[in-house]
Order: sequence, then C-alpha cells, then structure tokens
Amino acid sequence: MRISFDIDNTLIPYVDDFEVTPVNIFWKLIGVESLREGTKELFQALQNQGHEIWIYTSSHRSLFSLKKTFLLNGLNPKGYINGKRSEQYLKKYACDASKNPKLFGIDLHVDDSEGVRMEGNEYEFETIIVHPKNKNWVTEILQHIETL
Repeated sequence: MRISFDIDNTLIPYVDDFEVTPVNIFWKLIGVESLREGTKELFQALQNQGHEIWIYTSSHRSLFSLKKTFLLNGLNPKGYINGKRSEQYLKKYACDASKNPKLFGIDLHVDDSEGVRMEGNEYEFETIIVHPKNKNWVTEILQHIETL
C-alpha cells in the first residue's frame, strides 16, 4: 500500500504541539527540521510490512529541503509531493481540493486536518486524521492499517 504523510502539524510541529526527535545544531543551521517522536519507528514498521511511504504536503518547501530533512533523520520516503507539485496536478485534473492523494496513486493519507478528511470523503480517498496532542498516534495508525 502507498501511504502518504502530511508535514505541518502532523510530522513537524507548528509550535510545541508534540515531542520531536532532536537534531544537532549543525543540522538546524542547514535547515533540517525535527520530526515528531515516533516517526522513524512508524516508517520502519510500515516499510517492513511492505508499504511504500510518501510525503504529501501543501507546503511550498522545496523538494530538496524535504528530502534533506528526512534523509538526515535516517528516513528515505519513496516519493515527495510539495505544494507546487500538488497544485500542478490539482489544476491538471480540475480538482478543487487542497490535496488529492488519489491523483498520485496513494492509497492512504495521514494528516492533522479535518478539512482533508472531508475532502477525502468528497473525492474518495482514504484518510487518517492524527491530532497533534495524540500521544498514541503511531499505534492508532498501525491498527487502522490492519483493518484495511
């Protein structure tokens, strides 16, 4: 299964909404962002189960910046979709949603936004909503995937 993850307030906090895995000072200086605690373990578990991990954000971070953050945190998602790429596809397919993972062959999208859940219902893509304060987010995602 191809699974995508949102960035802002799902894997990278806006503020101190959840615990993060610290990065060293040099990495911070070159723009590497800290990821939500549990991200590495979750990605490894999903990849061990044969799932393909993607990053799908409406953020306009460059693909280089996204890749740098994940690679230097020890992770290597299979694909990256940033705001620019998403907007191109949404326009090409005349889709009014803020995101549409289905256009990229993604089977499941993990996000913090209830609005994305509503778009999932409208545009028929599967979503899991993870609230920033949810400390059991990894377990809930793994359990949800078992039911699909």
